[in-house]
Amino acid sequence: MDLKQGDRPWKAESETKKTTRPSRTRLVCLTLMFVLVTYQLRVWVNILREASTPLRNDAIKGSSPFQWPDISPSQELEYHECYDKFQCARLELPMDYNGTDTPDNKIAIAIIRQPAKVHVSDPRYGGAILVNPGGPGGSGVAKVLYHGELIQQVVDSDRTPNESHDSDKYFDIIGFDPRGVNHSTPVLSCFQDNFARQVWNLQSEAEGILGSSGASLRIAWRRARALADGCSSRLDGSNQTLLEHVNTTPVAADMAEIIERHGQWREKQGQQAQRAYNTAHKCHADSQIIARTRWNKGQEKLLYWGFSYGTLLGSTFAAMYPERIERVALDGVVNAEDYYHGPWTSNLRDTDHILEKLFIYCDEAGPEQCRFWRTGGPQAIQAAYEKLLRDIWDDPLSVVGDQRRGPEIITWSDLKMIVKNALYQPVIFGAVMAELLQDITNGTGSVFADYKEKNRTPACRSSECIADGPFSEACTSPGWSEMEATRAVLCTDAEGIGSFTEDEFRVYWEQLQHQSASMGDFWAQTRLDCAGWRKLAKWRFAGPVAGNTSHPILWIGNTYDTVTPLWNAHRMSEHFPGSVVLQQDSEGHCSITAPSLCTAKAVRSYFQTGVLPAQGTVCVPEVKPFGIKPSSEQALTVKDTELLAALTRIAETVSFI
Repeated sequence: MDLKQGDRPWKAESETKKTTRPSRTRLVCLTLMFVLVTYQLRVWVNILREASTPLRNDAIKGSSPFQWPDISPSQELEYHECYDKFQCARLELPMDYNGTDTPDNKIAIAIIRQPAKVHVSDPRYGGAILVNPGGPGGSGVAKVLYHGELIQQVVDSDRTPNESHDSDKYFDIIGFDPRGVNHSTPVLSCFQDNFARQVWNLQSEAEGILGSSGASLRIAWRRARALADGCSSRLDGSNQTLLEHVNTTPVAADMAEIIERHGQWREKQGQQAQRAYNTAHKCHADSQIIARTRWNKGQEKLLYWGFSYGTLLGSTFAAMYPERIERVALDGVVNAEDYYHGPWTSNLRDTDHILEKLFIYCDEAGPEQCRFWRTGGPQAIQAAYEKLLRDIWDDPLSVVGDQRRGPEIITWSDLKMIVKNALYQPVIFGAVMAELLQDITNGTGSVFADYKEKNRTPACRSSECIADGPFSEACTSPGWSEMEATRAVLCTDAEGIGSFTEDEFRVYWEQLQHQSASMGDFWAQTRLDCAGWRKLAKWRFAGPVAGNTSHPILWIGNTYDTVTPLWNAHRMSEHFPGSVVLQQDSEGHCSITAPSLCTAKAVRSYFQTGVLPAQGTVCVPEVKPFGIKPSSEQALTVKDTELLAALTRIAETVSFI
């Protein structure tokens, strides 16, 4: 059995004898019970592990060594085996699409491909779906390393190729690191090496977030200016213009080039397959493979699934190239008007509702599932939380060291950041938040201290870094942080967003605090990071972000989203005729943080057939925070159970800035 062609080592349900159905039914029930019950158990396993940290691009390694510099950049897609089961390429593109064709005007985009379950010459091949995890600055390479196969389970037909129908489709999943990000070169780095970066970050942790003290704004203002001034003015020589070309507009143009080069690559693969077919069948007149794999020069269309900032990238592409949209699903929708023109005040309208819902779920789950449970209902739980916030602001908790770690201080900022994680991913981090809040309430703080310790990665200058010198690849690549690219993209996308005084920023910060007591302090830092940013984008799409696309867009939003409220999805949909908003009745950032078979099947149907869900469709998740089961729980088929397991794995490992 050739598993490389997507076959699975078990029989399809239709091939199973009827006499085995009772045991299969029991298996489905047991599997569903396992998924729901152990979901919460996995949270406790992850509490002292890596679940709260961004996906690391080096976390998945193959048995054979692979280094991105071993691939020479090329103007066509030339795939190389990488990470054992993936294919990687470095695509050479212009840094400045409006500049001259010189060696200094080149970048190399890192691309990774999760191959489809069928060959590109197969009639069932559906094309290549590009994915973007958000950020800005998120690594598409890391996204596919972690989730490529799981995303395939969502978008591919639920039938294996061996049992498929003629209309079933199977897709490549392609991730790319946007210009300046991660494995794409040149890489954007604000620090000369990872050691300097870690020192800066540890200082930030010690000083606390906005609101952590009476002097927090003064300190944060000066730190932001120091980093922005230095980062946006440091680059010189061949890298002088990089920061002027990392904004969203040229990245959308890069996407157009990627799908063009994929069409070119597909045609070559088809030609090879046609020759092999003709040789095998001694038939030289049949050219069906050639016809269906032909490169449509300048007209290749986009298949895309973007999350968070990835929705802004997708909607910008749709506005720039409306005739090149085949399937575009945008999940956790950014309001393009507010993003591009400011003042960045449309994000937090529903955020505090998520915290209120978490207290309601905690009360419903009871003390065994929610460690911060209190007699008196959700109001009592919220009152205990607010008291804890006040107490720890005045009096941080000291935690003695032990044989496993050193001493720690648990601060107001620490508490706010774990609440932030729970607001982004309530299903995963709601119980973690409750455990850590109760740990502080007990006065020990040992669990919280362990949590902080496990999420730190020591950094030392390597011998290669010392030999090659500051800002060399040996110094900047290990431990590279997407937050540096985040600043560069955000601060150049919105012209003038960093032009404000300290007093003017204070007014903005207070406005966000009024919008959201739980997230206003954290979110205000996003704009503060742009204070004094020097570089401006050379090419900015003039807009509007709107268009009559060649195929309608699917927008997806949670009832309560942390930083991209459902209102955004409806607002953006108005600018793209024929598009539809799918609402998922859950809390958190993007639908993938709360597994929903209804949402996943709507996405699958969209990519398989192009059919959108009916306007007004509302999907419910299969899992809620603290292990609460939806009231409308239904028996699942084997295939549904497999899909739910994939969605669960995505939810457990997804991360956001």
